Amino acid sequence: MYKNYNKIYFIGIGGIGMSSIALYFINNGKQVAGYDQTITDLTKKLSNLGAKIHYDSSLSEIPEEFKNNNEVLIIYTPAIPLSNIELSFFFDNNFTVLKRSEILGYISQDKFCIAIAGTHGKTTTATILSHILYENNIKFTSFIGGISENYDSNFIQNGNDVILVEADEFDRSFLTLNPNISCITSVDSDHLDVYNSNSELQKSFNEFASKLELNGVLFKHYDVPIDGVSYGFNKNAEYSIINYRNDESSTFFDIVYEKENSINVKFNMPGKHNACNALVAFAIGRLLKINDEQIVNSLNTFKGVKRRFSYILRSPKILIDDYAHHPNEIKAIYESVKSLYPEKSIMAIFQPHLYSRTQDFMNQFAQVLSKFDEVTLLDIYPAREEPIKGVNSNKLLNQINNINKNLVDKLELKKVVKDSKADVFIIMGAGDISDEVYKIKDVILN
Repeated sequence: MYKNYNKIYFIGIGGIGMSSIALYFINNGKQVAGYDQTITDLTKKLSNLGAKIHYDSSLSEIPEEFKNNNEVLIIYTPAIPLSNIELSFFFDNNFTVLKRSEILGYISQDKFCIAIAGTHGKTTTATILSHILYENNIKFTSFIGGISENYDSNFIQNGNDVILVEADEFDRSFLTLNPNISCITSVDSDHLDVYNSNSELQKSFNEFASKLELNGVLFKHYDVPIDGVSYGFNKNAEYSIINYRNDESSTFFDIVYEKENSINVKFNMPGKHNACNALVAFAIGRLLKINDEQIVNSLNTFKGVKRRFSYILRSPKILIDDYAHHPNEIKAIYESVKSLYPEKSIMAIFQPHLYSRTQDFMNQFAQVLSKFDEVTLLDIYPAREEPIKGVNSNKLLNQINNINKNLVDKLELKKVVKDSKADVFIIMGAGDISDEVYKIKDVILN
């Protein structure tokens, strides 16, 4: 049905998931416009390609040619409240209004669809797989939730035969998809503001698993309690990893599959969690009939995903930027850094994301952050939420068992880094902490 519209209007156009769809429509010759709160590299890119974007939510800012309900399709992100003045206008005036997940469902409806889901790891896995498909000339289009270092984009297109999507569990978005191949990387407790309980979250993933097309294949991490082709470090998995080792620049491991076959891999992202992401991308590539050696070659040339264990500096100090915003993700980062730099002192700079998530996992955050040599917290990044009484970074700070801890605002970050004796600085969070990364880099260099 979206094919009947030549004008597409986005509310929240700058989001990592929304902007990839905007790029898709621009690539397909549609007129694109939209609103977002802030100017970013993503919105600048869209503007340079012809999208009309404004940053004040106001009816007068909507271009006149996008106010005809017969000609314009509206797409919005659930991060935008329904009370938003523009969204209310479009609903009240009988426009066709779709959530981001619904349009992805329509785009993938008549295509061979690969959907990568999971509470952690889906962005990296989808980006690795996109690179494998591109290098092996599969005719595909992918919508990913991060910026690929190889292609400097969250939208990669080399044809339309296959649609690769990152299947988001937030707001049960992934239930709009009916994939031919699906993957579940993890089902850790999260989004309890949506699901109320871990069992509700698990139930939603079970429903996602059941939405496979006839003869479809589900890949799942060995620890995920859902039937499917298993992968992981467990030797009983159908695709497993042995001989894992790493140095400061690369990770090495062997993939064992079909019981007796094994193949050696050199991969440029550290961490066992990332090795698992590469492992399932290898398995899916094989199902698509790509040659084993060619997949391994593609894994070797994969450069990573921005803000996924991204090295900003390696000397004179080490500075790493990561999107980690859940206790299990921070734990994976800590273990990776500790294995790479066992003798070095490590500072965590963490901006909690969402009041609800901070409240739900306060103890777990405190426990994992206590492991670092130094901890610096910023205030909670609210994103789509109003404050929750009694939930703040100071409360989290008090629970962290570490004498080298502090809570600062962004203006104080430079001084904290300058005064620190740490050898490794890890910046973590899903909010706007990434805006500070290059300022911190300058402090270290100067």
